[in-house]
Amino acid sequence: MYLSLIISALGLVGYGQVTKQVKNSEQLWLGFFNQTRLSDKWGLWTDVHFRTTDGFVGEPSKFLFRAGLMYYLTDDFKLTNGYNFINHFPEEGHANVSMPEHRIWQQLQLHTKYGKVRTMQWLRLEERWRRNIKNDNELAAGYRFDARLRFNYMLNIPLSKKGIVPKTFFVAINDEIFVNLSRKIVYNTFDQNRFFAGLAYQTGAHSNLQLGYMNVYQQLGAGNRYQSAHTIRLFYFQNLDVRKHKKAH
Repeated sequence: MYLSLIISALGLVGYGQVTKQVKNSEQLWLGFFNQTRLSDKWGLWTDVHFRTTDGFVGEPSKFLFRAGLMYYLTDDFKLTNGYNFINHFPEEGHANVSMPEHRIWQQLQLHTKYGKVRTMQWLRLEERWRRNIKNDNELAAGYRFDARLRFNYMLNIPLSKKGIVPKTFFVAINDEIFVNLSRKIVYNTFDQNRFFAGLAYQTGAHSNLQLGYMNVYQQLGAGNRYQSAHTIRLFYFQNLDVRKHKKAH
């Protein structure tokens, strides 16, 4: 969490003298996450997302599919390497055509427990290839490349004395900071911050449903232009273990 605040502050240095322009929007984000452990050392990651534009139930904004191969250093610490496809539906800059994006990503993920409270954090590196745009109606040949670093911290606080167990509720809070790494990035090294707070229901031993409010605060390429998306977020998380002989915990 402290790392997020430090990076955010660094990203904003130099813009205090510039008039800030903030565009507000309302979005809906739907997501499905699955992590399946196949053996003591290997597992699979999958997540799928759909997002809307302004007005919560307006036009589609993005579709994302992400997959990865996980390696378990321990039961609670794992590495992932994978591929991510994104379709950016028509928007400003390509108003009448969708733009594809391809990513390769690497991630460190750590789960911890403090009594009945659970935390999860990941550090993710993304290499991004976004299709060039010719005009509002046409894509151009080739892709532009850049890289981005993401740090996410999630805190789950049970509302039941039993802890986070099936058929109980808990509070879910998480914050994720994004930093652009490309040398071509001049004014927005700080890319965005996503803060979420909501209510979650543990649907089973290895799954939960989370619904709440998320603010996505993003700095655009001009440096003094920002977007603040007030978002309803509904995510379903599933963690499966299909090992024939599970290790004793």
